[in-house]
Amino acid sequence: MATPPGQTKEKRMSRRGTVLEFAVLGLLHEAPLHGYELRKRLTGVLGAFRVVSYGSLYPCLAKLSRKGFITESASFAPGGRRPRITYEITDEGRDVFADQLSRSGPASWDDDNFDVHFAFFSRASAEVRLRILEGRRLRLQERLERSREQARDSRSTRDSYIAELFRHDVESTEREMGWVNELIEIERKAVADPRPLSSEV
Repeated sequence: MATPPGQTKEKRMSRRGTVLEFAVLGLLHEAPLHGYELRKRLTGVLGAFRVVSYGSLYPCLAKLSRKGFITESASFAPGGRRPRITYEITDEGRDVFADQLSRSGPASWDDDNFDVHFAFFSRASAEVRLRILEGRRLRLQERLERSREQARDSRSTRDSYIAELFRHDVESTEREMGWVNELIEIERKAVADPRPLSSEV
């Protein structure tokens, strides 16, 4: 039975909201931030093609505050008329972020989530990083097979731009596959030998 379009849209919106909450907690885990700075840093984490509007950020912050994951404090800048709200993560919020960071299921390597999880890889264990990277590689292999098939089929079309688009998709996926393979080898070495690198010569 097909999923009604409305439910599919709701699921997509729910996933985007979850990713935004994860990214907000991750950034506030590093330091308290006010709304403008938080929005600017979120653009770096989520990517330029997922610009965060204040219309989505502030409801997210309000939700996290209601759950007790973050706190808000107001202060006035010299000569300012409006209070400056600073957001800070709570101990409970840190626990939630750590739990989300430890998850390495399919959602963590999907297109919508992988970049965000990767942005906080330094806080994850080598085992979690490796599982996510290996899952990402499987997803890329699936995409590469589809892209190559579409590229072969496009050779019969008279539209050269469509053919070029499929060729570009194949080459882009191959490049990401190479990058992920390199990272997997690095993480496998870290799992095999978790000792920190020695500074001694």
